[in-house]
Amino acid sequence: MADSQLFEDTFTLTALNSQKYDRVSRISGNTESGDTFLTLDINSELYPCAVGDRVHLVLASTLALDGSKEEKGWREVGRGEQSLADFYDYVCHGKVYRFEEGQGENIKVFVSFGGLLLYMEGPYKKLTPLRIEYVYLLMKKT
Repeated sequence: MADSQLFEDTFTLTALNSQKYDRVSRISGNTESGDTFLTLDINSELYPCAVGDRVHLVLASTLALDGSKEEKGWREVGRGEQSLADFYDYVCHGKVYRFEEGQGENIKVFVSFGGLLLYMEGPYKKLTPLRIEYVYLLMKKT
């Protein structure tokens, strides 16, 4: 995992709820090791998912491949320049807005991607790097 990548794991989707909104689904899943749980709102028109899908998820502090902080916006990538987003199918930028203590050694992390929410619960050591203000979520199916 590079310095800019704060969290990286593969989740198996266990539930999908798309009843509340037209283009938004709430997916839930667990890591293969079973130590981390995820609930995430996604734009289901852009990135359709199904129960049983395996998704590789990365939370990163920057999209720069070398881990440097962006001096310009993420949309201003020059022609021929690559970013971390080029290797993933679904990318969002959001704000970490809350941490809570969970049971035992677990903590809970809450992130908002412009109203699409992410909730993760897992081991303290695995989720502590997310104690920053803004993150990028990157996902692809495996």
